[in-house]
Amino acid sequence: MTRVVLVALCMLALTGTAAAATSPTGPVYDGKGRLVQTPFAQPPAKPRLTEAKATALLLGVPKVVHWLGRYPRRGRVTAATFDPKTGSWTVGVWSGKAGEIATGKVDDQDATVTEAWTGPQVAWKMARGVPGAFGGKRINSLPVWLGFCAVFLLGLLDWRRVLSLRTLDLLVLLSFSVSLWYFNRGDIFTSVPLVYPPLLYLIGRAVWIGLRGHATTTRATLPVWLLLGMAVFLAGFRIGLNAEASNVIDVGYAGVIGAARIVHGQAPYGHMPAEDALKACGPADADGEIRDRIQANGRCETANERGDTYGPVSYLAYIPGYLIRGWSGKWDDLPAAHITSGLFDLLCLAGMFLVGVRYGGRELGAVLALAWAAYPFTQYASNSNTNDLIPPAFLIWGLWAAGRPWARGAFVALSSWTKFSSLVVAPLWLTYPERKARSAWAYVGGFAIATAAAFSILLLEPSPLHAARVFWDRTLGWQIGRESPFSIWDWRQYHAGLPDLHLLQLVLEVVLVAAAVGFALFPRRKSPLQLAALTAALIGGFELVLTHWFYLYLPWVFPFLAFAFLAPASAEHEPVGSG
Repeated sequence: MTRVVLVALCMLALTGTAAAATSPTGPVYDGKGRLVQTPFAQPPAKPRLTEAKATALLLGVPKVVHWLGRYPRRGRVTAATFDPKTGSWTVGVWSGKAGEIATGKVDDQDATVTEAWTGPQVAWKMARGVPGAFGGKRINSLPVWLGFCAVFLLGLLDWRRVLSLRTLDLLVLLSFSVSLWYFNRGDIFTSVPLVYPPLLYLIGRAVWIGLRGHATTTRATLPVWLLLGMAVFLAGFRIGLNAEASNVIDVGYAGVIGAARIVHGQAPYGHMPAEDALKACGPADADGEIRDRIQANGRCETANERGDTYGPVSYLAYIPGYLIRGWSGKWDDLPAAHITSGLFDLLCLAGMFLVGVRYGGRELGAVLALAWAAYPFTQYASNSNTNDLIPPAFLIWGLWAAGRPWARGAFVALSSWTKFSSLVVAPLWLTYPERKARSAWAYVGGFAIATAAAFSILLLEPSPLHAARVFWDRTLGWQIGRESPFSIWDWRQYHAGLPDLHLLQLVLEVVLVAAAVGFALFPRRKSPLQLAALTAALIGGFELVLTHWFYLYLPWVFPFLAFAFLAPASAEHEPVGSG
């Protein structure tokens, strides 16, 4: 009898062990959001630390001490909550109008601070310096980044006149790397100010070239065949780097969602996957948040509620990639986004080559192709798989077809209705090469036709008028009033003794609008070089006054800076046979 009891107890123990090994740690759902398995209830763990002790540990971190020193002690509020599932405390600090000014996590068992975030890092995870958050770790590694920089300088410098403006221009274009280095370490209050000196220099140089109309007297010293060979090699390397060592951030994910919505007969605006008050259908992420929810269409999709902030072309451009690879509904590897990013990267590179050939011959074509392929920030955007290569692609091809007013207008419209920045050059491109009523009407016609085609997706909605209102509210209406720590213009929101620069920002915005009109009128007749240079000045000015600026925006302006800085004297004249 004793032996039977022992055998039964052993079997019961083994069964319990197996069940424990396979028991889920959280709810398990199927693809339609149905609950199929639940975890065994565990008694809550009792914390070793008290709320006061956990709070004191976070407040003792030097980084936190330094930041809290900007705020008065009076009126400061702290709170700490313990999560028995993770065995850690989440501590927050609030101060008056500034809101939450510090947060962090404290391990209960070890009594150590595992996370400490202050200022913009509290609300913005992208300000925390997460390695590889944009583009993946490979492109952000020093060997790869410096390799791009080395090829950029090696191929484009005039080695016979190293001490020249050409060298300075190239070094300034690369100097944004210093700011990015600090950004990757979460030092926003150092990285952001470092953006403005090179940006101001580039705008000033572009205005100088655009108004004078004179090209550089220096030139690349490497043979054309070698420049082309380097560009082709880098093109292949870029594709491989994107395919094997990149990521897709929320911008690229939004593009895929929008393409899927359009293909299935629905405009993207107001129809992005939501999260609040919807049934969960997936596991929690590292922060304990469940992003996969059953949407109104019955699919389990990963939420991206602010993904509809871009122009219609931004979503139309992803349709080929979506038709080729589809979309699972989740924020997974998103092959459709990789296809789109790679496609527009190649379109930019090919367009740069053809622009160079058209206005300066094979040598300039090879130089501009290499400039695009070797500039590290174009690969940074490609590896982040965003929509930021789409606006410059259309403008590059518009520059190639600049002699045909209807094509010029259409390309400006397509670029503008992607991320809106190119609207600032619409008046300038209207008057190229000079003001003529016939060419102006052709330009306006091309712009209008492309605009109508882009916004035709609003007709997918039952009420196009309501869809237009939703479009405004979700895009420009929201963008105009958004807050961001990634420029100097909105730092007053932290109420930490930082200057309020909103008035200066407003003045510069007025100057930008005046420049957009002024450059359309003067110079009266413009060369391709002047068109490129003044385009760079206006887009650079647009980036200068943006409240939310990021390194991914550098490809918007780079092609036209490269043309202005590297073009020979032949680009001062319209090529024969154009128009």
